[in-house]
Amino acid sequence: MKIVFFGTSEFAVPSLVSLIGSKHKVLAVVTQPDKKKGRALKLSPSPVKVVAASHGVPVYQPVNASDAVTIEYLKSIGADLFVVISFGQILSKGVLAIPKIFSINIHGSLLPKYRGASPTNRAIISGDSVTGITVMKMSEKLDEGGIILKKEMPIDPEDTNITINEKLSDIGSLVLMEAICKIEKDGASIAISEQDPASATYASKLTKSDGLIDWKGPAPDIRNKVRGLLPWPGAYTYYGGKTLKILAADIASDASAGGAIPGEVVDVMKGTGIIVNTGRGLLAIRYLQLEGKKDMSADSFVLGHKVTKGYKFGKI
Repeated sequence: MKIVFFGTSEFAVPSLVSLIGSKHKVLAVVTQPDKKKGRALKLSPSPVKVVAASHGVPVYQPVNASDAVTIEYLKSIGADLFVVISFGQILSKGVLAIPKIFSINIHGSLLPKYRGASPTNRAIISGDSVTGITVMKMSEKLDEGGIILKKEMPIDPEDTNITINEKLSDIGSLVLMEAICKIEKDGASIAISEQDPASATYASKLTKSDGLIDWKGPAPDIRNKVRGLLPWPGAYTYYGGKTLKILAADIASDASAGGAIPGEVVDVMKGTGIIVNTGRGLLAIRYLQLEGKKDMSADSFVLGHKVTKGYKFGKI
């Protein structure tokens, strides 16, 4: 089949590589415009663009992938199928209707759960034990299209948003190829299961404020936030008026420390971490990063900073 691939982030790369290496023809790759990154604000291509260019696949980078110019370009290609993975723009009905068969999307959740921009983050923050990949026929409504295939994957207690994305992106490439085989065989008549709107949940786009730790919450919830918000915005509190990101933490105890308020340090244990009281249970901070500094272990942090029993994290 003749395919146009829409993708931007690293999550989409394994699927693009699989498509390029298959019998199918990737006619073009549509990705987001280059963005300024780093201290020098140098224009940098998306991971998808880098892969496409290295394989000689034409790359198109519209500011708006649903504008008239882009629609005319996409119509001129004559694709059978559009494949959309972690692209970063909502495509109009006019774009989705262009390919001869239809447009499909690979989404990092078991739809209809966690529709939206941050499905893996929300799954971990919520303490879910299972996630997965869904391949759906796209509709103009966000992540509401009919389901072609699903593949479950367990969430390990040590998984973070980073590791989950890596695992799901690899699984997604396999499920994509399986779905394309079905589409090639059955075309537009392929069996599709409609989503149950009553079971739908929404994973809204993350903001920096999502990372602020409420020490009055239970220790397991705070740990899940730490795991789920890597690499951005990160779970954070305040130390000496500066933002302090918590990069890794464990549950030190199911019981809170009597007499200590939430956010208060109750112990500093070498090899274990900075033990902080919460609304329920104790949290052991293992790795952290102070605003403007490099990340470090709790053992290294306490050597250069005044964090002892009785210190209270949070705004003064």
